[in-house]
Amino acid sequence: MNTIITILLVVAGIIACLLIIALFMKKGHYAQTEIIINAPRQKVFDYLKLLKNQEAFNKHAMVEPDRKREFKGIDGTVGYIYAWSGGKDAGEGEKEIMGIIEGERIEMEIRFVKPMVTSARIIMAMESLADNQTTVSWSNAGTLKYPINMMIPMMEKFVAKGMASSLITLKNILEK
Repeated sequence: MNTIITILLVVAGIIACLLIIALFMKKGHYAQTEIIINAPRQKVFDYLKLLKNQEAFNKHAMVEPDRKREFKGIDGTVGYIYAWSGGKDAGEGEKEIMGIIEGERIEMEIRFVKPMVTSARIIMAMESLADNQTTVSWSNAGTLKYPINMMIPMMEKFVAKGMASSLITLKNILEK
């Protein structure tokens, strides 16, 4: 009996410590990665502004290919919404195009309902290095409420790794 009580006290102590640590951790998260693509900036921009194309390169958009999808508006324009509902891997949420600077930048907001309610701002920016060479910069920023904010360091690494992998796939598609 003493062993069980000791184990429960240790577990309760660990949980209490984690909750106290979370009080002092940042609530904002930010991840960014970039890649150079050997293609003209306008070609890259025209491909990226269509959210339907994310199904071909975005690692997270490709999970659970049989998930339910819903589209509202005209793809590639401000206000277009791509929504999905799937199982534990895809979750449920939507991505909306919030702003477009033609040939240069696409701003989106991603809103999750499951596995937890949260949102983030996504920016995909393109810059010409040469006529046939473009830098694509992809950032993701948002906040997580207490106590979920204790997951931010792990989440930032996970998101950045997924974005980097997705950009390699995008590069391969656009350089064909």
